[in-house]
Amino acid sequence: MKKDMVEKLRKIKLLIMDVDGVMTDGRIIIDDEGRESKNFNVRDGHGIKILQRYGISVALLTGRQSNVVKHRARDLDIKDVYQKVFNKKEVYEKIMKKHKLLPDETAFIGDDIVDIPVLKRAGFAVAVADAEDVVKKSAHYVAKNRGGHGAVREVCEMILQAQGKWADVAARYEF
Repeated sequence: MKKDMVEKLRKIKLLIMDVDGVMTDGRIIIDDEGRESKNFNVRDGHGIKILQRYGISVALLTGRQSNVVKHRARDLDIKDVYQKVFNKKEVYEKIMKKHKLLPDETAFIGDDIVDIPVLKRAGFAVAVADAEDVVKKSAHYVAKNRGGHGAVREVCEMILQAQGKWADVAARYEF
């Protein structure tokens, strides 16, 4: 990692993510009964759990309302879940105030134009590999992985590596 990126990642205390297109591949499946389903990557989820274990908080900030997101957040013990958000920057400011954090202490992962205002404010802004080009231009880092296909895990590992916690993770899992 580049030195300036490591410096940004060392300060991170809270990872905030969009959901559709970041934690998922962006597809939404609705059956004949109106039930919604989404595909989440289990390794992304494990990355979130490892990050939390090492003291980094996680929040979800999404424009859609979905019970699926509520269930996934509960599975991952994510308490800060903001759904049906029309102004993500406004809610981002409320999240920072709630956690008593500065922008430099937050990372945000997004994929679409509605995420740009938060990407421009966050201390470490990430666009997933398949994000819109204009979103990538607003990011400090473009993930190698696509949304729903490891981008979240990639960022979790980067934060832990920059903060010197990855060796402990490796020792725990014996790799």
